[in-house]
Amino acid sequence: MSKKNIISTPNAPAAIGPYSQAVQHGDTIYVSGQLPLNPETKEMDDDVSVQTEQSMNNIKAILKEAGSSMEQVVRCGIFVTDLADFAAINDMYASFFTGNYPARATVQVAALPLGAKVEIDAIAMA
Repeated sequence: MSKKNIISTPNAPAAIGPYSQAVQHGDTIYVSGQLPLNPETKEMDDDVSVQTEQSMNNIKAILKEAGSSMEQVVRCGIFVTDLADFAAINDMYASFFTGNYPARATVQVAALPLGAKVEIDAIAMA
């Protein structure tokens, strides 16, 4: 039985609670929900497109650390505080893939940590 491997990189924001940036088990990488925090400044932009881009860049950095890539993503979950932002989020999200998009769920939530407008998680192949 394979054990879980904790993935951590300074190129994505550190966890703000008792969780790992990502966990690899076998050939699967589970990336925790990524808030749109800039890993260098620990700040987030107010614009939802910029927030989406930062969340996706955080996922990309974590996958790179794990030896994977965005092309290996099989599923994402997107959590938004306002579905009226769906089109802007969708446009930025799509720019991170070259077709053959992963499966996805998008849900509106009452609130996200640190006042974020979007949070994105991912499951990828190693």
